[in-house]
Amino acid sequence: MVAITLPDGSVRTYDRPVNGADVAADIGPGLAKAALAVRINGEMKDLMLPLTEDTKLAIVTKKDADALELLRHDAAHVLAEAVQELFPGTQVTIGPSIENGFYYDFARDERFTLDDLPKIEAKMREIVDRDEKITREVWDRDEAIASFKKIGEHYKAELIEGFPAGEPISIYRQGDKWLDLCRGPHLASTSKLGKAFKLTKLAGAYWRGDSNNAMLQRIYGTAWADEKQLAAYMTMLEESEKRDHRKIGQEMDLFHLQSEAQGSVFWHPKGFILWRQLESYMRRRLDAADYLEVKTPQLMDSKQWEASGHWGKYRENMFVVPDEVPSTEDEGPVLTGKSDLMALKPMNCPAHVLIFRQGIKSYRDLPLRLAEFGCCHRNEPHGALHGIMRVRQFTQDDAHIFCREDQIVEEVRKFCELLDVVYRDLGFERYAIKLALRPAKRFGTDEMWDRAENNLREAVRLAGRQGPEYGWEELPGEGAFYSPKLEFHLTDAIGRTWQCGTIQLDYVLPERLDATYVGEDGAKHRPVMLHRAILGTFERFLGILIEHHAGKFPMWLTPVQAVVCTITEEADDYARDVVATLRANGLRGEADLRNEKINFKVREHSLAKVPVLVVVGKKEAEGRTVALRRLGGANQEILALDEATDRLAKESAIPGMVE
Repeated sequence: MVAITLPDGSVRTYDRPVNGADVAADIGPGLAKAALAVRINGEMKDLMLPLTEDTKLAIVTKKDADALELLRHDAAHVLAEAVQELFPGTQVTIGPSIENGFYYDFARDERFTLDDLPKIEAKMREIVDRDEKITREVWDRDEAIASFKKIGEHYKAELIEGFPAGEPISIYRQGDKWLDLCRGPHLASTSKLGKAFKLTKLAGAYWRGDSNNAMLQRIYGTAWADEKQLAAYMTMLEESEKRDHRKIGQEMDLFHLQSEAQGSVFWHPKGFILWRQLESYMRRRLDAADYLEVKTPQLMDSKQWEASGHWGKYRENMFVVPDEVPSTEDEGPVLTGKSDLMALKPMNCPAHVLIFRQGIKSYRDLPLRLAEFGCCHRNEPHGALHGIMRVRQFTQDDAHIFCREDQIVEEVRKFCELLDVVYRDLGFERYAIKLALRPAKRFGTDEMWDRAENNLREAVRLAGRQGPEYGWEELPGEGAFYSPKLEFHLTDAIGRTWQCGTIQLDYVLPERLDATYVGEDGAKHRPVMLHRAILGTFERFLGILIEHHAGKFPMWLTPVQAVVCTITEEADDYARDVVATLRANGLRGEADLRNEKINFKVREHSLAKVPVLVVVGKKEAEGRTVALRRLGGANQEILALDEATDRLAKESAIPGMVE
């Protein structure tokens, strides 16, 4: 007798062999048709897995959020089967689900082309229509190696050879012929996948990510629960291409990147105005919130990074340089050993602890909020670099709050409120808050973790941001090894999400670097260290801002707020006066006195996303008026110069600016 407990608490008992499909059919024909998999004691499993003991079971359908990963994994397998049917002799390697889709890497002598993708898609749909049954088999390890070698799948054989001897091998078979090495779970048949998928692009990829290995061909695709979701995603992709920060950055002359400085940004004058405006705004908000700004060294001795623990965890991503010392024999610089190594900082945290340690700190000095717009370096792989979104040199919007245990909740609450103000000022109305909970391998006691997690929950509750409108979610197992953390995920104008803000408790670094304060009892105590960021890094956040606003920034942020365009050269002197008036009132204005038609000037400055064009001719010069034309607008407004200047100055006011 097997007892199955369903999510509503009801129990169904069976005195015969049963699986998830049987349970779904017992509940109703609609659920039987919709069932994709089962969740047994919280873990997703195959729908057809035999249930041999009492268990808690939930039926997974396309309505479940985690069903997408299952669908995308199956889409990768259907892709692989389609490719091997169309292109015999192609070897399959690995094909996981990824965010928003899937890919599969293939070994093939001939190159795939974009013209091949529609053919492969058509074959995938044919495989779905064939409703091939998907079954799991368990093979002996040596048998699996021999079998895959026999059919020419040498990459699969190599993968299995890396498994421990005697380990059973999980194989999934689609239909009568096609099979693949996989842990699963998978759908019960190919028809369950549906046809809400599309192949999107081709790329190269080294086997196992190692440049010393063979180059494979990767086919990317996206898969969704239904055609409506797929259509929405494809529309978003099209809009993403239009908003690409690299394209807009070039059109607006904000920055460029080049091979001579891989992963570092060349900010042009207009782009650096954007940077400075954002930095000034953030500094003003931090000053008002009682943060103390500091600046710490770029280079620190390797011994310091060893003490903090970063040398062991981040060494391969750190830029390490020798600390050369003069030779006594006048033979040039020499190295004396490991102690002479230094590293560019990949983060600011250890340096802030060193500032905290200067002088004796009392419990009355806490909380101490140290902020730094610190330039950091991380040795990201070339293939991972992406415009200004992922770079090697970046500036963190970083701060560390040293506080007592009893101050944690209030400090996190204040941070949540500060972050909310900043995001709204920058044009982001929606964001989700997620609490990443303790991982399996962690520092500290369960009691410490209970206290830390509850402190973060309570802070968010007091800030009034624990409801569904803030996307509140708890993420089991996703915390850092030393503490839980809050993550803040922005939603941009086209529905994409970006994790930017974070705050996390740290009990470890103050211990490792011996940070203490004198408590009310006269004894030494360890401070709690709150790592927090709102923007994350300036480079990435500016990239997000560019794409969110499509280059049409709020007036206070935009590099050039107004361009005065002349209709005739008779208005040149007046145009110069208008620019001077704008600048005297704190506006960033320029003049366009070129001997070009006004429509040409309008088009050019519209492409550069200038929010206001101030058009002047002989008539405007005589009456000291201006014609204001807004970006994207077809009409213009005639105003006296003083009135126009006053209006534009008010529109350009920086949020939080003290009058």
